[in-house]
Amino acid sequence: MKKKTTENLLQLIREGGHLTLRQQLQLTAYLSVPSIIAQLSSIAMQYIDAAMVGRLGADPSAAIGLVSTTTWLFWGVCSAVATGFSVQVAHLVGAGNFVRARNILRQSITATFAFSVLLAAVGMGISGALPGWLGGADSIQHDASVYFFIFSLFLPAMQLNFLAGGMLRCSGNMFIPGMLNVWMCVLDVVFNFFLIFPTRQMDIAGISITMPGVGWGVMGAALGTVLAEMVTAGLMMWYLCTRSSVLRLTGERGSFLPDTTTLRKAVSIGLPMGVEHIVICGAQIMTTVIVAPLGVFAIAANSFAITAESLCYMPGYGIADAATTLIGQSLGAGRKNLVRRFANITVWSGMIIMGLMGAVMYLFAPQIIGLMTPVEEIRELGVMALRIEAFAEPMFAAAIVTYGVFVGTGKTLVPSLMNFFSIWCVRLTLAFMLAPTMGLKGVWIAMCIELCFRGMIFLIRLWRGKWIKMNEE
Repeated sequence: MKKKTTENLLQLIREGGHLTLRQQLQLTAYLSVPSIIAQLSSIAMQYIDAAMVGRLGADPSAAIGLVSTTTWLFWGVCSAVATGFSVQVAHLVGAGNFVRARNILRQSITATFAFSVLLAAVGMGISGALPGWLGGADSIQHDASVYFFIFSLFLPAMQLNFLAGGMLRCSGNMFIPGMLNVWMCVLDVVFNFFLIFPTRQMDIAGISITMPGVGWGVMGAALGTVLAEMVTAGLMMWYLCTRSSVLRLTGERGSFLPDTTTLRKAVSIGLPMGVEHIVICGAQIMTTVIVAPLGVFAIAANSFAITAESLCYMPGYGIADAATTLIGQSLGAGRKNLVRRFANITVWSGMIIMGLMGAVMYLFAPQIIGLMTPVEEIRELGVMALRIEAFAEPMFAAAIVTYGVFVGTGKTLVPSLMNFFSIWCVRLTLAFMLAPTMGLKGVWIAMCIELCFRGMIFLIRLWRGKWIKMNEE
C-alpha cells in the first residue's frame, strides 16, 4: 500500500498536481524510512565487524580501526561516481523521460564498473604500505593490510551495489534497497560467525554444541563483509534491471557505451562530491594519524566511537537520500514551488530525529560501547567520545540533509567546498591544538565544535535561497 501511495504522490509531482502539506510530509516519510533502514543496515555491518572482532582483543580491533577511515574514503568515491549518474536519472524521471533515464542507466553500469576496477587495483596496490603510512604499531600492521586488501578486491561489487541502490532510490523506490541492505546485514552476521571464530563449544539452552568455524579473525571479518556485499549487489542489480517499474532494461535495446554528454554531466555532479569525499576522508585519515601516537587503546576507542556514532547519524543520511530524490524530481518536473518546501521538511525532520538519537546515544553510551569491546580502557575512552559528540547531532543533521538537498539540484561544487573548509580549517586545526594536552578527548571536542559550525553555514546557505536561483539560470 505504501509503495503504491508513494508512486501516486511522485506521479503528482511529475504531472503538476497539487500536493497538500500532509501529502508532502507523507511522501517525505515514505521515502525516508526505507532509506534510513538501508543506511542503518550499512553501518550495522561495520558495528557487527567491530563487535565480533572486539571479542578477540585490542590489537585486532585497532587493526580494523586503523584502516577504517581509508575504507570510508574509497566508499565515498564510489558513492560519488554512482551519484553522478543517479541524479541525472532523478531529473529525467521527474520530467517523465523514462527512455532517456534507462539509457543513462545502461551507460552508468559500464562507466562505474570500469572505474571501480581501477580503484580496486589502486587499493590492492597500497594495502601493504598503508598501515605503516598511518602510523600503526607493528603488532597490527599485518592484519590491517590484509583487511584493506580484501576490501579493495571486492570494490566492483560494492560499486554496483551503490549504483543499483542509488538508481532505485532516485526513481522513487526506497523499499527494495532498504530491505536488501537489511538482508546484507543478516548475511554479514552469518558469514562473520563462521569465518572470524575457530571451531568452539557453545552452550545453548543447557546443551553443549560444537560450532564449526575457520578462525580467520580479522581476515574473516573482511571476507564476511565483502561476501555479504557481493550477494546483495547481485540481487540489487537483478531487481533494478528486470523488475523496476521505471528503469527495467528487459525488452528494450540500447547501448551500454557511455556517450560524451552523459559522462560530462556525471563528472560535473560527481567530481566535486568525489573530491569532497577525498578531502573529508583525508582529514579523517589525518585524525587517525593524530590519534595513533596516543596508543592502541585510543585507536580502538576512536574507531568504536565513530562506528557507534554512525548509528546515530545514519538516519540523517537516509533523509538526505529522500531529499535528493524529492528535490531532483521536483526540479525535473519544473516544480520550483515544491523545492523549498521539501527542503525545509527534510532538513527539519533530520534535525529533530538526530537530536533525539543524540540524546539516546548520550544516555546509553556505556551499553553501546560495551557491546563492542570487553576492554575497560577502550570502553572508558569510547563513552567519553560519544557523550561529547551527542551535543553536535542536530547541527550535524542540518549539514547532512542540506547537502542532500543541494545534490538533488545537481549543483555540488559549493557545498563540497563548504565541507572541505569546515573539516580542514576548523576540525583539524582544533584537533592539532587540543590532542597533545587533552588526548582523545581533545580530538572529539574539536569534532563537536566543527560539526556545529558546519551545520550553521549549511543552514545559512539554505535559508538565503541562492542555490535555487542558481538552478534557474
